[in-house]
Amino acid sequence: MKIIQLNFLFLIILFISACSSVPKNTASSCSIFEERYFWYKHAKKTEKKWGTPIYLQLAIIKMESSFNRFAKPPRQKLFKVVPYKRPSSSFGYSQAVRGTWKQYKEETGNKFATRSRFKDSVDFIGWYTNKTEKILKISNKDAFNQYIAYHEGWGKYKNYKNNKKVINLAKRVEKQSNIYKQQLSECKNSLSTSKYIIF
Repeated sequence: MKIIQLNFLFLIILFISACSSVPKNTASSCSIFEERYFWYKHAKKTEKKWGTPIYLQLAIIKMESSFNRFAKPPRQKLFKVVPYKRPSSSFGYSQAVRGTWKQYKEETGNKFATRSRFKDSVDFIGWYTNKTEKILKISNKDAFNQYIAYHEGWGKYKNYKNNKKVINLAKRVEKQSNIYKQQLSECKNSLSTSKYIIF
């Protein structure tokens, strides 16, 4: 009986650590999905539902949270020493702020969505980029401009040319998106095997 309990406890610990840890090689989309095969299913579903390419979903997450499900903005410091409040309510894979996350849940009906779940995070990115396409007429395959709208918000997008920091970030997202796209073209067939579609 004790052996069974210990084995069960070990499986729970293994499951929790697998869900909470960052993939070993986040520079490779193929490696990410080989390690997290459920993620491919969720990203593929988002692409089909919202039209947002898998490679852009991953590029945004890599920039925003480096695939850390519990990521938060670093705390500001008073007098450069004393920890103070965080600059925003951004949290999770997508770094969505509370207000926009609330809007997403209300508009999609996904009321149990959480920012620390990959499935919900990629669906949020799909929803957001889809709205960006409708509001700002930016293709959901345009990584550079989509990321600027994602980072700045729909209302502030028009002023991005004065923001060198966000332009540099968007260039990095665009570059990473192209890398992920090339990688996925090479491993797409292996990702589409039965172990990815039986769930």
